[in-house]
Amino acid sequence: MGIGVSLVLMAAGAILIWAVNATVSGIELHTIGWILLAVGAIGALLSLIFWSSWGGVGGPADGPRGRRTVVRDDY
Repeated sequence: MGIGVSLVLMAAGAILIWAVNATVSGIELHTIGWILLAVGAIGALLSLIFWSSWGGVGGPADGPRGRRTVVRDDY
């Protein structure tokens, strides 16, 4: 789950908690809103943690291979 999906879940949860005053038989909308808000917050936190540890396509720059220097010779 990425940051975008987490933000959408958090927004949907916040809307269900604070903006919707409807009642549905058999479903508690406020509880579903709190669940969506919590899942979105946890997903955003995990996404930020894993995003900071990811170094891009080639892996982290300070990994086992160290930094690479690329020299391009024009013929």
